[in-house]
Amino acid sequence: MIDRAAIAAARQKLLTHPGFLRTTPLMRLPGAALGVACAEVWLKLEQTQVGGSFKARGMLYRLLANPVPDSGVIIASGGNAGIAVAAAAQALGVRCEVFVPEVSPEAKRARLRALGAEVVVTGAAYSQAFEACVERQKATGALQAHAYDQPEVVAGAGTLALEMEEQGGRLPDTVLVSVGGGGLIGGVAAWVQSRAHVVALEPERAPTLHAARAAGQPVDVEVGGLAADSLGARRIGSLCWDISQRHIHDALLLPDDAIRAAQLWLWKELKLAVEPAAALGLAALQTGAYQPQPQETVALILCGANFDPASLA
Repeated sequence: MIDRAAIAAARQKLLTHPGFLRTTPLMRLPGAALGVACAEVWLKLEQTQVGGSFKARGMLYRLLANPVPDSGVIIASGGNAGIAVAAAAQALGVRCEVFVPEVSPEAKRARLRALGAEVVVTGAAYSQAFEACVERQKATGALQAHAYDQPEVVAGAGTLALEMEEQGGRLPDTVLVSVGGGGLIGGVAAWVQSRAHVVALEPERAPTLHAARAAGQPVDVEVGGLAADSLGARRIGSLCWDISQRHIHDALLLPDDAIRAAQLWLWKELKLAVEPAAALGLAALQTGAYQPQPQETVALILCGANFDPASLA
């Protein structure tokens, strides 16, 4: 079970390997500074984390909590989880093999190789890369890391919310979280529970949680669009789905043009370079998809920065 105790235990385990993870900044701005009619907006700058995303938390925990064989660790990833596990593997001195789909950006593949990972590009989508990764794991016996649907990965992601609460001295009223397979929002919601509202945000062209809520169970969806490399899971993870039944209040969909506009706004106005997946929270506020109350404090998690910065021009 992933709950606050499990997340606190993850935090303690991660502290046994100091010098790898960063305590990422929490930027607090009046809502008016972002054109939003609320009291305050918190920006948790997780794009400054090791490997450029929140994924480093869960991947390091996965490796620390399990014996790693000589064949190392293996993962299928759209990019960010692979980068995180490659960075953790490099820090621990173990081998790493990463299967990425053809949709993954070259910037992420280059980063993986720079971290010493063996990169296998296969399949048009994440699901196909995952199938190939499973077959390879059976042959090598490597430790399998999952991009979003393992207890250590979800609990590790939850340490972000624990850290944010410590930095803010309290929880915000609402946390807006981008969703792909659900590892991040699963961890955040498991820490926050009923103490704040947790709202899931998905691109219209990758609606895994939204579709599962409509169907009453996880279902496969077709994925594509601007943020498919990061939010391109075809089905919500089972762990997130379980947590969502208790602790996730809403699941909202956003169009690609709004996501792109928010990404550019963050760069032009705040000089924050983030990938499209990290811009959904601001997009939800700026489009009115989520409308906060005047005295509300809203937190956005800027969850990744692994993209070609030339695309911000």
